[in-house]
Amino acid sequence: MYGLAYLLPRVDARTAVYLSTGAPTLTLLILGLTVVPSEVAQDRISGQHEYVAALPVGRLAQPLAGIAFWVLSSLPGMALSMLVASLRFHFHLHPSLLVVPAVALVSLTAAAVGYAIAAVVRPQVVQQLTSFLSVMLLLFSPVDFPIGRLPGWLQDVHRVLPIRYMADLVRYSLAGPQSGATKPALAFAIVGAWCAGALVVTSRVAASRR
Repeated sequence: MYGLAYLLPRVDARTAVYLSTGAPTLTLLILGLTVVPSEVAQDRISGQHEYVAALPVGRLAQPLAGIAFWVLSSLPGMALSMLVASLRFHFHLHPSLLVVPAVALVSLTAAAVGYAIAAVVRPQVVQQLTSFLSVMLLLFSPVDFPIGRLPGWLQDVHRVLPIRYMADLVRYSLAGPQSGATKPALAFAIVGAWCAGALVVTSRVAASRR
């Protein structure tokens, strides 16, 4: 957040909204989409993942336990990034009652998609994939800036991917309708669909390996 601000000649009110709400969103996304699959891939290489999967528990018990751990782990970083944003830009956020379900769904979806990636992709490829995702999240995703700044084809991609809607959920719940975020009902529906899809993929992969 500090580094991106140095790239801008002037941080106006709208830019401050995007950076202040984008910072906590990136905390959730990077942890869920890059750290989670990397850790799961390492567990698969070491054999720890297969050992836990062989225990007499439900097929979703292992991924859900891992996802719950990563969701809870992401919350302190998000809170800290919001504090830093308010100090850096002298910006006062106005969180609404939607902030709890929005943050919960975004963090759960990011971790679930990350877990699904690690379940489907070979462990040796996960590290390269997560490095690519990190760059995409930081530079080519409408988290810290409006989607209209991206090329048309990339805007179309983000209308399908959940990243834009995850950012909009956090932005709307922290800054309200004046933030320019997508209507929360649509964002909740799309992010929820991605979350459910990731859990289904993880469940089927876990069942096939038993």
